[in-house]
Amino acid sequence: MLNESMDRYAAPLAVGIDAGGTRVRARCVDADGRLVGAGHGGPGNALSVERAALVRHLEQALAAAVPKALRGAVAGVVGGFAGAGEDGGSVRGHSVAEDCLAEALARLGVDGAALRVYGDVEVACASGPGAPADGLVLIAGTGAAAARVAGRRTVRVVDGDGWLLGDTGSGFWLGQQALRGALRAVDGRAEWGPLVTLVLDRVVPGRADPALDWAGRHRLKQAIAGWAYAQRPVVLAELSPLVVRAAERGDARARSLLDEAAEQLAATVRALEPVPGESLIVTGGLLGPGGPLGERLRAAVEPLGLRCSAVPDGVGGAVALARQLSMGSAGPS
Repeated sequence: MLNESMDRYAAPLAVGIDAGGTRVRARCVDADGRLVGAGHGGPGNALSVERAALVRHLEQALAAAVPKALRGAVAGVVGGFAGAGEDGGSVRGHSVAEDCLAEALARLGVDGAALRVYGDVEVACASGPGAPADGLVLIAGTGAAAARVAGRRTVRVVDGDGWLLGDTGSGFWLGQQALRGALRAVDGRAEWGPLVTLVLDRVVPGRADPALDWAGRHRLKQAIAGWAYAQRPVVLAELSPLVVRAAERGDARARSLLDEAAEQLAATVRALEPVPGESLIVTGGLLGPGGPLGERLRAAVEPLGLRCSAVPDGVGGAVALARQLSMGSAGPS
């Protein structure tokens, strides 16, 4: 029997999850859409996170989102996972995500709820006004990809090729370009501006000095390279806020990088062959509400005549789909 606290909410409850490369977000709402709880956990990419860790991250987020006394009232759970869309190459990721989410729910005693897994692109699309089932999505955070969604399934993807081969215009791309520019400045091939100073202060604190002689600069370059090759590649994305900060301080190279990132992302959208009037949902740390590339991207895609909407993440779409699922009307599977 449920705790008396259920009296505050309208059954059934629905849970939406947005599991991205950086973190898992979970949100629980009642039948009237009122927030019951929210939580977060570690990285949630279904292809790159080890299974036990993925279950743990999901369990952590869900435990915070769904109070223990109310778990028996959960009727629908929808998860949107990076690496889990059923668009050809992600079938394995979809299976992993489904298994891990089911295990996390079982550990928490959430039994009997209908469960459905989508890709992160698909729940991002559903996060737009009216929870659309069709449209274009552009995600730019640590990585970057654009996709066309039809009937809540991804039917075409552009980029999303990872740090080594793609993700152009992403946080990783910005960080990598900033670090390359710092090396060129140390070499004397580029100007030593505010962006270079910010990057070097982060990477090799206390060692950056434009007055260094050749030998000093050579040692500095070795230290920069040593730092970069010792990190997981994704760490370079953590340098991207420095580009934004330097641009705010008037650094011409930083502003140029932000402009180029936006144009590259716009080119990714154009590759989807958009039709004027279509919906374009943009999200991720660089493009969500208040994101540093938001206005630049809007200007770059304006000639395409798209209806552009920015959303903070995909959890809102996952919740909308979970509410439909809990009522038995989630649409095509």
